[in-house]
Amino acid sequence: MSRRFLVIGAFAAIYLLWGSTYFAITLGLKSFPPFLLMALRSFCGGIVLLTLSGRQVAKMSLQTWAAACLCGLLFFVGCHGVLAFAQQSVPSGVAAIVLATIPFWILLIDTVFPGDQRPKPHALLALVPGFFGVGIVAWQNVEQAGISVLPVILLLGAALSWSAGTVLSRSMSSEASAILLSGMQLSIGGVVLFAISWQVGEIDAFRPSDVSLTSLAAALWLIVSGSVIGFVAYNWLLENVATSLVSTYTFVNPVIAVLLGTVVLGEPFSRMMLLGAGLVIVSVIVIWRAERSGSRRPGDEPDRDMRHLSTRKT
Repeated sequence: MSRRFLVIGAFAAIYLLWGSTYFAITLGLKSFPPFLLMALRSFCGGIVLLTLSGRQVAKMSLQTWAAACLCGLLFFVGCHGVLAFAQQSVPSGVAAIVLATIPFWILLIDTVFPGDQRPKPHALLALVPGFFGVGIVAWQNVEQAGISVLPVILLLGAALSWSAGTVLSRSMSSEASAILLSGMQLSIGGVVLFAISWQVGEIDAFRPSDVSLTSLAAALWLIVSGSVIGFVAYNWLLENVATSLVSTYTFVNPVIAVLLGTVVLGEPFSRMMLLGAGLVIVSVIVIWRAERSGSRRPGDEPDRDMRHLSTRKT
């Protein structure tokens, strides 16, 4: 399988599948409490991936498990748990738009704590049209929904949490395969979310008989598409593609989320939203071209071995 095909498939997963998860969360919240919904999404997805990893799980060092614990907390408790909690009062499209601030947080962290991937000034400038785009869509949605400030602040905190997890997870890429690394982080985050759900009384009040087929289907979609497929693709991209390019999914996700709300729920879609979507696409293309030209150095191999998807010695 060629590298280009893998890259396209992985980006399709985080662009399209993750873009639909905001809508799926909204449907799931009709029958599931927020922390329990995210606990099921993370834990079930993590168990599937750990099972696929087989004996590699036992070979992981204590240090690797400790780092996976921290990443799991940042990704799935600090981000997904807070996201689901906030989406009880925030439309899915607006939630996706606020989380589009992730690229700025990542670049800020990389600037303050520089490592192997130093941010390029032109990559930072390329984020500007994308943020203008999501700002236009946000303005259109907030004007109609009358959203309070607190959920937006919580979503900004969720974006920061995901960004910190991204930077930390990037440093773990040589220690485990993308499948195993994702399984470790998902399962740990799921366990903590179950504990939070129990602590706040969600599990005691939950009645499985009250779950609708729509919410059940949404939960399954979150587990399979959002966790198993999407997160493996995300971790693999962090190993093989520049982080600033990977983070462009946060510009595409709001467009997908708003489109689903418009088509399925009949929410209005104005010309200004169309303009915002166009700016998002422009930002993605500019960043892609900048990173593509900057990553090609003399002596680089055009197609590196895809060892990260198969087996990796640890």
